[in-house]
Amino acid sequence: MNNDNIQKPKLDSFLITVMTALVFIGCFTLYTLDGYLPSNLQGSMFYLKQGVWFLIGIVAIFMLMILDFDKYRKMAWPLYILGIGMLVGLFFLPWSLELNGALSWYVIAGQTVQPSEFMKLFLVILLAHVITSHNEKWTTKSLKYDLFLLGKIVLLTLPPLCLIFIQPDLGSALVIAAIAGFLILISGIRWRVLAIIAGITLLVGIALTYIYTAYNDQIVTLLEEQGFGHFVQRIEAWQNPHLYQDGSSMQVIKSMLAIGSGQLFGKGMMSFDVYVPERHSDMIFTAIAEQFGFIGSSVVIALYFLLIYRIIQIALECKDPFGTYLSIGVVGMLSYQIFQNIGMSIQLLPLTGLPLPFLSQGGTSLLVYMAAIGLILNVRSRQKQYMFEQEDD
Repeated sequence: MNNDNIQKPKLDSFLITVMTALVFIGCFTLYTLDGYLPSNLQGSMFYLKQGVWFLIGIVAIFMLMILDFDKYRKMAWPLYILGIGMLVGLFFLPWSLELNGALSWYVIAGQTVQPSEFMKLFLVILLAHVITSHNEKWTTKSLKYDLFLLGKIVLLTLPPLCLIFIQPDLGSALVIAAIAGFLILISGIRWRVLAIIAGITLLVGIALTYIYTAYNDQIVTLLEEQGFGHFVQRIEAWQNPHLYQDGSSMQVIKSMLAIGSGQLFGKGMMSFDVYVPERHSDMIFTAIAEQFGFIGSSVVIALYFLLIYRIIQIALECKDPFGTYLSIGVVGMLSYQIFQNIGMSIQLLPLTGLPLPFLSQGGTSLLVYMAAIGLILNVRSRQKQYMFEQEDD
């Protein structure tokens, strides 16, 4: 006789607490910025709008928790096709919107919606499904196994990556690449193949850097003629910000001044002496650093570390491969954006226009990040432990 002792599914309170703390910090920072935004944004009350999107995100989390996470495998392809359709539609649908030179938004009922944000999560779900299915069918690993799996991941990643890149939106395209990269690392492809791929990628990177440096004028002219002049401006602003006094260079310089002026403990709430463009969105980290200094900035970074650490922990504990791949895909999506956003704020990396997850103003991005956490909570809640006890006959 078997007696199954099943542990009841439950929400991960630690993950929910960390996520809520980050959203609260974001809303609070937007509140402090409300009177210091450009004149055309004065009185926008972004903190209230962000709070409403947080409530919508909570509803989304509960909706995602209704189905077992394994059921989302059946939705992987329809969601992926929907995401591709949304990206393609930006180039011909009448309600698409171009902002700051990028055709990346729809205007629906007076609200801007960015389909690339949804595409990130859709790609995570599809790649997790494809890798799981591949490993279920291929029981023996070989070079053919490695190349087939790698080919599937690359071929599925290229369409959204290219469609987002030509908007142009380099930042979101790099997030798509990061998601694929993280999943390739844990997909089961053998390390010798990964080492070869890494070596080739490194050589290509070195070659491109040499070509850009050696033939700078020609490359810059070519990129500008092809409509990618803003990429060049951001690279030049990152390399030599003090040689230019407008555009991206000004944003880099002001960002560094704002962060540095906060020193250890910051200037205090609503104490802003340095004007930084896009401070309510991409540059929100500078507002935290100026008001609350190194200590406040470290608290935010520590919360991000705890968030990523907990998701990795859930991935390692999950006994379902699809749940593991799903979790690592979300780790790739969040980790790269956090590293890139904070990195560009301190001039470690070039500007790419990526929001800081859970903090930057933006309803679409906040909804997608919370939906991603909803999937992780789903994975965690379905982790059941069984104890089998058999009586002697």
